[in-house]
Amino acid sequence: MRHISSVILVAAVYGCGDEAKVTQSPETLTQLTPEVRYDIVKLPSLGGTQSRGMAINDQGVVAGWSNLSDGSRRAVLWPNHLTITNLGKLGGLSSTVPWLGLNDAGMVVGISHTDDVDPLNEDWACELGGFLPHTTNLICRGFVWENDEMRALPTLGGNHSFGTGVNNHGLVVGWAETAVHDGTCDPNSAQKLQFRAVIWDPKDGSNDKIKARELSPFLDDATSAATAINDQGQAVGISGDCDQAVGRFSARHAVLWGKNGKATEIPNLGGTSWHTPMDINAQGDVVGFSNPDEPGDEIGDFISRAFYWRHGAAEVVDLGTLSSPFGKDPVSEAFALNSQGQVVGISFGNAEAGPRAFLWENNVLMDLNDLVAESADVLLSAQDINDAGQITGRVRDNVTGEVLAFVAIPL
Repeated sequence: MRHISSVILVAAVYGCGDEAKVTQSPETLTQLTPEVRYDIVKLPSLGGTQSRGMAINDQGVVAGWSNLSDGSRRAVLWPNHLTITNLGKLGGLSSTVPWLGLNDAGMVVGISHTDDVDPLNEDWACELGGFLPHTTNLICRGFVWENDEMRALPTLGGNHSFGTGVNNHGLVVGWAETAVHDGTCDPNSAQKLQFRAVIWDPKDGSNDKIKARELSPFLDDATSAATAINDQGQAVGISGDCDQAVGRFSARHAVLWGKNGKATEIPNLGGTSWHTPMDINAQGDVVGFSNPDEPGDEIGDFISRAFYWRHGAAEVVDLGTLSSPFGKDPVSEAFALNSQGQVVGISFGNAEAGPRAFLWENNVLMDLNDLVAESADVLLSAQDINDAGQITGRVRDNVTGEVLAFVAIPL
């Protein structure tokens, strides 16, 4: 398969921004070979050149984002493989589903600009991390969408909030600012306020009554952020300094919060930064990415490897990186896993190899592109996998250059 080079941002979780449409539809599928394991279906867009599937539930419904022709972004839902639903926004320019923010009931969680101006002009995570495509002076708020209504998630007294995950009981996790001006914030960034991991319960009532329950950081850390929650109420996330509100030294520790809300540390790959859990399954197993103890880590360079942690294990498993004719990739990230222990993510190569989606199972890391019928399209990332083994992510169309959301269906 021919791989086309693309621009890679520091971390795929925050966006590999402006690549562009992607793999063949079932009707054009070439004759299958014994190695082919997946049929790839490209999902419709809102008219722009960028879309990404970020979450897939056990019904095969996909949530994510799609750009409009003017470059703005919208959180979207693909209720089937033929149609796309624009979920709207809370105001401002754009909205998105940046994480695994979808449950089996179709509740969607993400972030959106609002029309309110940020009085502190912070570089909040929604824009600094590339989740929203424009730099503005607008406040960003997490949202929950259900029954055709988008509702803002409250803060802990500060200005911004960020929604990441939701379980099948409707509990939402993410992070939100407090009113505390935090001295551990990076003085070279505009982040000023402390932020803490949060669990919200939208069932509590109207917007004004949604309750934000803070999840404390690990030990004496200043800040925390939650990234995922399972149906047992176990949440995972990061704990560390305020820093820049996007990973790095905010992720000095990967943590798990039990039902009692106490943070315990998840093992890491030995570095000092970017220890970031991305998903937790029903068994309490966790995947994510973590910096090893290698040159660059001490100054916060992103040199992470994908990891898998079996609940209760003393160590995490380094999933490694993919290889190509251009050499071994330097960086990888795991984004999601299912109850069968299948893990999906991304491996970053050099300019010639580019980013590629991976599947890890039975202790073997595989390029997802090698598991589909021959095509010049490139599966750039695998963002989520459901218990049926269906995968969503983004794929670059070799003909149009657009980057589209896809679903990989096991054959």
